[in-house]
Amino acid sequence: MKIFPAIDIKDKKCVRLIKGDFDNKTEYRMSPVEQAGRYKDHGFINLHIVDLDGALTGETVNLDVIQEIVKKFDLKIEVGGGVRSIDSIQKYNNAGVEKVILGSAAIKDKNFLKEACEKFPNKIALGLDAKDGYLSVSGWKENSNKLTLDYLKEVNDFGVSRLIYTDINRDGTKQSPNFEETQKVADMSNCPVIISGGVSSIDDIKKAKSLKNIEGIIVGKAIYDEDIKLKELVKEDA
Repeated sequence: MKIFPAIDIKDKKCVRLIKGDFDNKTEYRMSPVEQAGRYKDHGFINLHIVDLDGALTGETVNLDVIQEIVKKFDLKIEVGGGVRSIDSIQKYNNAGVEKVILGSAAIKDKNFLKEACEKFPNKIALGLDAKDGYLSVSGWKENSNKLTLDYLKEVNDFGVSRLIYTDINRDGTKQSPNFEETQKVADMSNCPVIISGGVSSIDDIKKAKSLKNIEGIIVGKAIYDEDIKLKELVKEDA
């Protein structure tokens, strides 16, 4: 089970949103680079980064910050947030990130997802952010009217190397992930799945380990609020 501590970047700061609401955010004193260093010092190998400015603008706004993290720390980084072009994927690929996460652009245009998987084999992760079973897009501001499982069926053979499933209703709430829906996604998915949204305790990590086709889990707010201690969490990282 890979543990992905999360860093969400907004205005060059670490922030956490509640249910994806940009008006309901907490800013933290540590810079994204300092936070990445803290994770590295504790022994973590993987890192999940979301460029929230990118999610709003569709540009690689915090590319410089992410480049600095890649250069300073030997971490396997997945990055998402507004990646809407082959050029943006190329920039992150050149920066040395392990996986580039496609979300809204892939849901709105399946051909973009297919092209990305063909041009960047084993580099593309698909982010499926769902609310009440339906996919949300554009920084969670729009409902796509597509059922998560229906969409997954359509793109399952494209060659995505990792799938990140987030239940928006749980994200930032620390109410535990939606394991039931995640397992449905994992049962159907041709690639391994990362659980995201709502992790509140070490017990959530342990439960995730019992599920099939789950590669890892993303932990965000529970770290910042110190509900989960990093030295406990890193013991579950393997």
